[in-house]
Amino acid sequence: MTTKPALVVFGTAGHAIVHLRHARAMHDRGDIVLAGACDIREPSEEARRLLPESAVFALDPADLLSRVSPEIAIVATPPHTHLPLSRVALDAGCHLLLEKPPVLDLAAFDELAGLLADRGRACQTGFQSFGSAAIPVVRDAMVRGEIGAVQGIAAAGAWIRTDRYFARNPWAGRRRVGGHAVADGPLTNQFAHAVATALLLNETAGALPESTTVELYRARDIESDDTSCVRMTFAGAPQVVVAATLDAEADQDPYLLVHGSRGQIRWHYKTDLVVINGVRVAVGPPEDLLANLVRHLREDVPLLAPLSATRAFTALMDVVGKAPEPKAVPVEWVRSVGTGPDRRVLIPGIDRTVDTAAEALALFSELALPWAG
Repeated sequence: MTTKPALVVFGTAGHAIVHLRHARAMHDRGDIVLAGACDIREPSEEARRLLPESAVFALDPADLLSRVSPEIAIVATPPHTHLPLSRVALDAGCHLLLEKPPVLDLAAFDELAGLLADRGRACQTGFQSFGSAAIPVVRDAMVRGEIGAVQGIAAAGAWIRTDRYFARNPWAGRRRVGGHAVADGPLTNQFAHAVATALLLNETAGALPESTTVELYRARDIESDDTSCVRMTFAGAPQVVVAATLDAEADQDPYLLVHGSRGQIRWHYKTDLVVINGVRVAVGPPEDLLANLVRHLREDVPLLAPLSATRAFTALMDVVGKAPEPKAVPVEWVRSVGTGPDRRVLIPGIDRTVDTAAEALALFSELALPWAG
């Protein structure tokens, strides 16, 4: 492909506005043509400003695609709409940049993979951490044996989320919306990057796990979990354990921890701080996923975050979506702080608990916690 690819964005609110801002910046640099956007609601003032004068806005994706002929569609809408909107875009001949989580279960994964193969289209997924320059640095250290034999890969995440956050859209804190699975929660949404990137480092991102054990808890009065952990095991590969909470005492920088027989690698994937056996290692700038998709179409460079690299993550989505309802944390272990939209809920000691789970490659129920089990 020698011409600039035309691009549309499905969605103009929430995280979609981030994609619109980025697409407009690439449009202004001459890397792409931002041809249009769609949403079920009228766009905000900012969204309208981001669309070039020649761009088309529509309330329906089929209407949009009847008026423009894009090569790329960014799907940045609620998770349960990803598959049907991907079908619409693929029917129009588009390549995809599909926000995380790409799809909600393995049946949808297999359907989308089949559609991509049939249409000969590419799909980049929205796992930005896959573009980090830390990945080859960490992998090289693992291969060279700098920490000895790899025994497991863990991740830990602890953030504060307020009532305002859970009121921001109809699917926040929900397991189902309008009869459709959503499976919102720390493992599947807020710290999905931690899970998917741990699986990528483990070289099992495209595999199906032998076993997936999840523990889902909720301190809030919501449908979905807000504190959870998972252990995934694989044939011939180390285990992956992730512990995460939205009931933190303080916001913590999430990280991955590669356990070796002679040391550890700690990677804070949002800031690209990499520490190998106590020594900080320099890391270059990340590669942008949309720019990588354009280069893939122009120059046939490999995709950084193809759909195929999210199969194991989707297996987790499948398990969480079909799991029993999250267990309520007993009220004596829950604290409410503040009032109004900025009220938050915390579990005392949870920040350290999440770290301990990552350090010990343990589930919450294995840590003798009074509220877990």
